[in-house]
Amino acid sequence: MISRRIGLGCIVALASPASAADLLIHGGPILTMVGDRPQTVAAVVVEGGRIAFAGPLAQAQRIAGAETQRLDLKGRTLLPGLVDAHSHLAMAVDLARRVNVSGAPVGTVASIADLVRKLADGAAALKIAPNEWLVGWGYDASQLADKRDLTRRDLDARFPDRPVLVMHVSGHGAVLNSAGLAAIGVTPDTKAPEGGLINREADGRTPNGQIWESALMLAGPALKPPPREQRLQNLAAVQQLYAKNGYTLANDGFTSLADLDLLQAAAAQGRLVLDVVALPSFVDMPKWLGKPAYAFGQWQGRLKLQGIKITQDGSPQGRTAYMSTPYLHGGPNGQQDWRAQGIQPYPAFLATAKAASAAGLQLFIHANGDAAMDDVINAVDTLHLPADHRTIVIHSQVQRPDQLPRYAAMGITPSYFTNHTYFWGDVHRSNFGEERAAHISPSKSAMALGIKASNHSDFIVTPLDPMFILWTSMARTTRSGFVLGPAERLNAWAGLKAMTINPAWAYREETRRGSIEAGKLADFTVLSANPLKTPTARIRAIKVVGTMKEGRFVWEAVK
Repeated sequence: MISRRIGLGCIVALASPASAADLLIHGGPILTMVGDRPQTVAAVVVEGGRIAFAGPLAQAQRIAGAETQRLDLKGRTLLPGLVDAHSHLAMAVDLARRVNVSGAPVGTVASIADLVRKLADGAAALKIAPNEWLVGWGYDASQLADKRDLTRRDLDARFPDRPVLVMHVSGHGAVLNSAGLAAIGVTPDTKAPEGGLINREADGRTPNGQIWESALMLAGPALKPPPREQRLQNLAAVQQLYAKNGYTLANDGFTSLADLDLLQAAAAQGRLVLDVVALPSFVDMPKWLGKPAYAFGQWQGRLKLQGIKITQDGSPQGRTAYMSTPYLHGGPNGQQDWRAQGIQPYPAFLATAKAASAAGLQLFIHANGDAAMDDVINAVDTLHLPADHRTIVIHSQVQRPDQLPRYAAMGITPSYFTNHTYFWGDVHRSNFGEERAAHISPSKSAMALGIKASNHSDFIVTPLDPMFILWTSMARTTRSGFVLGPAERLNAWAGLKAMTINPAWAYREETRRGSIEAGKLADFTVLSANPLKTPTARIRAIKVVGTMKEGRFVWEAVK
């Protein structure tokens, strides 16, 4: 049952939907996220977990009645519950026994020596056995004072015997020590799988520890998840992290078969506090396609399988995004005229998309480089998808200006990643030059064409923090203070739409969530200040102070 005191000050477990006219919210700006220009209302009435009314306070009070509980915002700002456009919920579940080796602001690693020390300290703190894999996450060479990539030799010096794997911050690569390479069977004679890279030392044969893209599949033993019951327990804490950041719908953006089973078990057992949209991975498609146990497009508890996730290239900061024009400084292993490559050759990519679309599945396609986006455009053109197919291109970052009109004409929608402008904007300027880098995540140009672009964190790649995401979409300022593509800066209203109603549309959920309108779910996020009235430089200081799911607080800031 909900507390008689409705306020912002404690963590509350989700209860069943309330009876009619159970809550009236007022006392602060209420941003509806309806329309292209800011619209606010004075009050909202919640009945049975849904919005019964949004409008003037006097009318809301008549509808609610004297016995209805009140939530006085006390000047705080209410907006629709945030909709996570793309992240990796299941990946976060397994971080409990992995070591954070991120640079600022996510972690404290500033050099290779720091990274190795952090791994050693983490192994001791987590009591990881000597024969157990030691796994780090968040490694970012661009933030290291050494100005070079980590290799197996750096890890071997401290860890000569135990297997070690360090995940690249992009999630598209890793570095292993010699014991780790031996444990997964990578030798000088091992050939990289299609769409993957095994980087070599100067002799051209000896693996230097770095593996990328589909070669990561070789590292399966290192990334084996813990037992299901432990993962289910971890899932509770991860959901609280999403709720703390204002999300009422979370996404798992590349769901393995094991993670599908985990989320289905959580839904069946009533362990999902938030709604979760999962995108089963194309890698496992033969195992789930057409199987009754994996029904798409319908809610089962708080879980919905929305569509297939196909990965067609890598990351721009890792220089594995598939480009039509070469990178300025070569490939991740010093290759000349380097454009990277598709994860699948185009015919295989087209065949995957065709099989999925023939089964009625919505396509979610990872494409960072413009050549990978060309693959998406050509596939959609070839497949003759239904008019309202809503193919979503995840990241869609290093995008050519000529591609946007084709997106608009063909019904292709990007989910951008403007956090890149801060975290790796300076790296992109070096990799691509000023002109191409300035057009990364061209949100304003897309929205000007009527495209319902969304924006995401790609957590665990960058933090879930929604006000940081909003700030990067408005400021587009790099770590060095350079404004990357000022013409693509959004105002606060457009930036918030990219985290509410636009991703709701991408999931075919726009009639249920994403805006404050009668009939929709009473999912809300409470902010400490109004982004529409806050200078861009201070957007990051706004805090999420409460998250409500169907009229119930699932997280509140402690006063």
